[in-house]
Amino acid sequence: LKLQKKAAQFGFDWSDLKPVLAKVNEEVAELNEAIEEEHSRDAVMGEIGDVLFCCINLCRHMKIDAEDALRSTNNKFVRRLNRVEDILTSDDEKIGDVNLERLDECWDQVKEEERRGS
Repeated sequence: LKLQKKAAQFGFDWSDLKPVLAKVNEEVAELNEAIEEEHSRDAVMGEIGDVLFCCINLCRHMKIDAEDALRSTNNKFVRRLNRVEDILTSDDEKIGDVNLERLDECWDQVKEEERRGS
C-alpha cells in the first residue's frame, strides 16, 4: 500500500477503476498460466505476489482497507465452517469423516441460509 501510494504521488497510477480491475484479471491469468505450465515454485510465488499486489491496489482505489477486508473474509470463513460443522453434527456426521462433495453441499447450504437471512 505504501509503495502504491508513493508511485501514485509521481503519477504512476490509474485514474479510474476499470484498468485496475483489468490488471487484477491479467495477473490472475498469468498465475493460472504459471500453474498450468508447472513453472517453478518461485515463479508461481511471484505471480501470487503480483495478484496480491494488484488486489491491494484495487482496495486502495476503492478506499477499502485491505486488512479489514481480509479480516472480514476470515471471520466469514470461520463462521461458515462452524455452521458446516453444526450441520454435520446434527446429521450424526463428523467434519473429518465426510468427503469434499458433502462438505461442498453443506457449504452451499450455509451460503443459502445467509442469503435468506436464516
